[in-house]
Amino acid sequence: MDAVVLVSGAAAVTPYTSADSAAGQGLAAGNTLTALRAHLLERHAAVFTAPARIGDGEVSEDTGWQGFADVPEVLPAAVTINAVGDIDAAGRKLAAFLRWLAVDHGATSVSLVAHSMGGLFCRAALRELGSDTPAVSRLITLGTPWHGALLGDVLTGEVTADDAQGDAATLRILGASPAYAAENSQGAAAEVSARYLSEWNATQTGVLDDVPVTVIGGAHFAAHSEPDRLWPHDGLVSLRSALATDVPAAVLPRVERHTVAGDVHSIFFANGLDLPWERALTWDPAVFEIVDAALTA
Repeated sequence: MDAVVLVSGAAAVTPYTSADSAAGQGLAAGNTLTALRAHLLERHAAVFTAPARIGDGEVSEDTGWQGFADVPEVLPAAVTINAVGDIDAAGRKLAAFLRWLAVDHGATSVSLVAHSMGGLFCRAALRELGSDTPAVSRLITLGTPWHGALLGDVLTGEVTADDAQGDAATLRILGASPAYAAENSQGAAAEVSARYLSEWNATQTGVLDDVPVTVIGGAHFAAHSEPDRLWPHDGLVSLRSALATDVPAAVLPRVERHTVAGDVHSIFFANGLDLPWERALTWDPAVFEIVDAALTA
């Protein structure tokens, strides 16, 4: 069986779901992946979501904003991503989940569709899997910080308030970043800076040689074009980073790039800006069309 595996990002709480099993209350696959999962189910895909939570352990509910409960199948901590931990540890958990899919569901190959830091988790999992089953046939990333996120770059000083050039919304985002990182990170925030990822990317040389990659970036915030380490951005990731512009060809040899100009990073940003959820990368039908094309290429 060929499967599509959806992977959420940092600080996201996501239940394990299969094509016929999901959370019975709230958002069926969590606030990141529910709409994308529903779309793929309509296309009759064998779609799964990788379980993730804040901290180590199992995930059975999310009592936060737009959460979920009544999960019929709770997987063990050994295959559940700690969404606020470090990239490589998350990759090991995701690799273990993919091996479980191969054994328990007969998945011989998988397409990975990842949001935000989930794309980094996928890359770490690919290195961990090596030649193990299942084979990864493609990787699709939505708003992934291939070369840093605003959160990490603020913490390292690579992005400053001066870079916002007076844009009120961007100033609020940058100003809130240190406190958010302190409350919601067990290592993830420090690893989504350009400084860290430029070195980490080098360790990934060769991992994606046989994997076609599609990257999708949002560019809702476009008041300025410089500095391009910030502008334009989706609220959390610059378009330059989401499109993996600075990732060497030795690391990313086969890539197709797409920009969705009006989209923000997630429904959290859409909600805060009084935008419809369909303006978020994982809820936008225009993004779904790009994902469909990549999955069937």
